[in-house]
Amino acid sequence: MEAKDVDPAIDNEEEEETEEEYSVEKVLDKRVKNGKVEYLLKWKGYGDDDNTWEPVENLECPELINAYEEERKKKEVEKKEDKKRKSAPVEKEKEKKKDVPAKKKAVEEDNRPRGFDRGLDPEKIIGATDSSGELMFLIKWKGTDEADLVPARQANVKCPQVVIQFYEERLTWHTSNQEEEEKL
Repeated sequence: MEAKDVDPAIDNEEEEETEEEYSVEKVLDKRVKNGKVEYLLKWKGYGDDDNTWEPVENLECPELINAYEEERKKKEVEKKEDKKRKSAPVEKEKEKKKDVPAKKKAVEEDNRPRGFDRGLDPEKIIGATDSSGELMFLIKWKGTDEADLVPARQANVKCPQVVIQFYEERLTWHTSNQEEEEKL
């Protein structure tokens, strides 16, 4: 439980005569400075202003260091448990709220008819995509704001006039240079 404090200004002869040993009351903290472990020590008979950081190799108080390390481990475990206790009920509650409605919605949406199976009349084609490898039309239905992706091959058969209207709206006429020259 002791650390040696030696004044480097004293020569070797005086060092042996005046070497003082201080007693460590308690280890307060730990740090690593320049790759070396140091402990903040409270010295017996001295105030908090006299606490010092000492490298582990200068210390002769293994039982105080062990006691400090054990206490530190307990505090870390308690912190982790507190975090788990605080977050677990909140997370479980969030999962319950999310899962139940999400599952219901997913089941309802999966079982709901799509496209022409809905029995609605197509109002217009809003867009088209071939991202799935097949040409699909996004069709808006009469009497609702909802729209469904429908394979183009189905739309061509079930609502050819809507398909023609979609293409006509996007049709651009180009004239050849020869026709333009004749007009001049």
